[in-house]
Amino acid sequence: MDNNGNFLAPVIVKPVNKHDTALFLDSIYNLLTMADELLLPIENAYITFDSAFDSESNRVTLRYHKLRPMIKPNPRNTKNPIKLEQMFEGFDEKIYKERFTVERCFAWQHVYRKLVIRYERLQETYLGFRHLAYSMINFRSVFTPS
Repeated sequence: MDNNGNFLAPVIVKPVNKHDTALFLDSIYNLLTMADELLLPIENAYITFDSAFDSESNRVTLRYHKLRPMIKPNPRNTKNPIKLEQMFEGFDEKIYKERFTVERCFAWQHVYRKLVIRYERLQETYLGFRHLAYSMINFRSVFTPS
């Protein structure tokens, strides 16, 4: 998603018993592919994730693709103030607050009942409905007078 709430990359759909972190590499690949196809300059762009994605391998992957990770550190019961300070070194709360745009867009998809409760058995059908909903969300943001 960009800062205006437009969905940029195709969505990955997996069975419901898979956590979102398992979709990380496929999602990054789709984002990079879509950026290349649309000629979007995303090098050195910030990319935000919540604490569930806090791992060194995810940060390395993003840096390798010339993206700037802004992942909220997960303290994991750390009480040592020095370690906490090291964890939050380089984390910019001001940039991370822009993440509300992403969360807001995910909330917009819940307007569509078919996406809230997954009735579809086939991944392809469910993915099609998600693409339709995201197209409608993007259409609304582009053609609604401000």
